Amino acid sequence: MTGKYSRIAIVTGATSGIGEATARRFAAEGIAVVGNGRNKEKLLALEKDLWPMFRGVAGDAGHDDVIAELFASAEAAFGPADLVVVNAGRGLGGSVATGDTARLAAVFELNVLGALALMRAASERMVPRQETDYPQKAQDIVVLGSVVGRHVSPFSALYGASKFAVHSLTEALRREIAPKGVRVTLVEPGFVLSGFQDAAGYSSEMVDGIKTRLGPLLVGEDVADAIHYAVTRPPHVHIGDIVIRPTRQDYP
Repeated sequence: MTGKYSRIAIVTGATSGIGEATARRFAAEGIAVVGNGRNKEKLLALEKDLWPMFRGVAGDAGHDDVIAELFASAEAAFGPADLVVVNAGRGLGGSVATGDTARLAAVFELNVLGALALMRAASERMVPRQETDYPQKAQDIVVLGSVVGRHVSPFSALYGASKFAVHSLTEALRREIAPKGVRVTLVEPGFVLSGFQDAAGYSSEMVDGIKTRLGPLLVGEDVADAIHYAVTRPPHVHIGDIVIRPTRQDYP
């Protein structure tokens, strides 16, 4: 334990959905959180609501200066971060044949290159610590993937391509640094009811159809519960991959 905190976490995409639910769950369980998002007002509201367990850093999670500020803010407020949740991302509906490729570069910049930058920054800090701290202490990198990064989905093929890349990077990092005592966990949610669908351009008719066919759908708290379980195992226990779907979701 670092002071009065059981762990010290960085969570990107913390202003809504899975990221916000994870930040709230962590704070409730004694894990201090530095959360990131582009909505400064929401971060200030979370600071007020979760004080003294939460600090916010506004900005694009894929930018090197924001990543550096996340680690510096954690150190200043709580201590060195030993848990990083790589959650920030953008959705994009559409197939290979008809999807809007004008937005694809921005999606890959955040979902893939931004995730890679944060994974690398976390690894650079965590691996040296575990030379002396493992197996007494855990260091965790949790990466949010998707079931569409596991199974090709025609209605979400462009976004899915970014998640296939993220899955590959996550598994490569696991093989590289898990032998050095740092756990790397991939979380692959199915349909989670959140603001993600609107941002991805999914029509209300499509979402309503999914609710009818597959509901009840997951909510952010369901995924946050799985993340919390993984990172609270003893340091020698590594849950490398979690697939979590609504019970009635057969595919993807």
